[in-house]
Amino acid sequence: MSLPSILNIAVKARASFSPLIVHRAYSANPHFPCVDLHAARESRLRQSITQHPQITTDTGPEPPYARPNPATYHIYRHTHPLPLTYYPIPLPSFDIAYETWGTLSPSRDNAILLHTGLSASSHASSTQANPAEGWWEKFIGPGKALDTNQFFIICTNVLGGCYGSTGPSSIEPSTGKPWATRFPVVSIFDMVRAQFCLLDNLGIRKLAASVGSSMGAMQSLAAGWLFPDRVQKVVSISGTARSTPSSIAMRYAQRSVLMADPNWNNGFYYDGLPPHTGMKLARQIATITYRSGPEWDQRFGRQLRTLPKSDASTETPRIPALCPDFLIETYLDHQGEQFCLKYDANSLIYISKAMDLFDMTLPALEALNLRHPLNETATPAGTHAIHRTSHSKSHPPPVNPPPHLNDLAKGMAPLAQIPILILGVQSDILFTVEQQREVADALRMAGNEWVSYYELGGVWGHDTFLIDVQNVGSAIRGFLS
Repeated sequence: MSLPSILNIAVKARASFSPLIVHRAYSANPHFPCVDLHAARESRLRQSITQHPQITTDTGPEPPYARPNPATYHIYRHTHPLPLTYYPIPLPSFDIAYETWGTLSPSRDNAILLHTGLSASSHASSTQANPAEGWWEKFIGPGKALDTNQFFIICTNVLGGCYGSTGPSSIEPSTGKPWATRFPVVSIFDMVRAQFCLLDNLGIRKLAASVGSSMGAMQSLAAGWLFPDRVQKVVSISGTARSTPSSIAMRYAQRSVLMADPNWNNGFYYDGLPPHTGMKLARQIATITYRSGPEWDQRFGRQLRTLPKSDASTETPRIPALCPDFLIETYLDHQGEQFCLKYDANSLIYISKAMDLFDMTLPALEALNLRHPLNETATPAGTHAIHRTSHSKSHPPPVNPPPHLNDLAKGMAPLAQIPILILGVQSDILFTVEQQREVADALRMAGNEWVSYYELGGVWGHDTFLIDVQNVGSAIRGFLS
């Protein structure tokens, strides 16, 4: 081969590999701002030693609010031991943070206990002490779903939380230090018993209703189960009576990334840096389960973030980034960033575990020695309960019911005489509509003739209970009236 031919081939080869050479030039000093953010946050924390700064961002469905302080909520201090589901030793004492709206009637029979989701505080709506918007602001007030002209609304921070109620970040009386992971594992039933201690202190013998969404729906059902003579109505929105393997898996993944953060230190981080990186990643995973794919498509599509001028390039195609590049990625990044310092990591672990443990099937309840007197009249083992009410034409009794449905019906027998509203969301991937139908089926099989069941459309997924004011609010208002 002649020298000109060899040179010609070399020139062509060089031309064909020039993009690779350019790419290597770009990659010579790789830069990952999404990773650098963690180091920058840690540096700020070391300098300020401030673990719970004011949050001012506002892009998520739940309105942002600063960490509540004792000046903006009431504290009920229970000085007697509280027996626990999973611990042989009672909790020696506890605090419950709570806020109220409306006026308690002279007969004290118009109270509604509003139960929160996993990470919410008692600040469900604005108050004179705290005018900031609450997490259910549009549902509480005169003429709203929870009508303060008619009802006295009570919302607490749950036992195990970090917004005023006793939890892992609280001081353990015997040591004078934060409980951390010495705090006992609590159940949904423990949370509700603590709330009813508050009701006793307020002189409220009977509730007009127990209302909750997500984890709050679990508490709402548990309240009716534990105290059927004290709860007149139950509202369960996007909840379940039995945590499914899929939802347990989602929460386990969140806890796993959090506990893998070196700062977590087996839960003993209160005299040092919080596990902020693990918390950010856990929140990103959680956010994926709160919404739906169709909404992501409508809201973000496959749009890419706008590059700053310093990074703008005329290269075609655009060189992809390994850090957030798509708008959906930037949204998840922001959601994690705004949450990672405003909630206690141990509270997230304990409360999400309580959700996993929730199971109202009769064998599960009996294994915890939670036998209810009313269960003695349930259908004998080995027989099948009968539907006592008709299902809607769109949702007839299941042709192939899950194997645990009969046990669930037996376990929910104490709720048989309480009117119950169940709302499901068709786009919910965290607590699917199948779980809502299952609760309705089990209650009807248990003999409850006052079950109202509705499914909502829309694309907002699990967060529909925060967003769809018209449909969720109307259903609640109609049921309570």
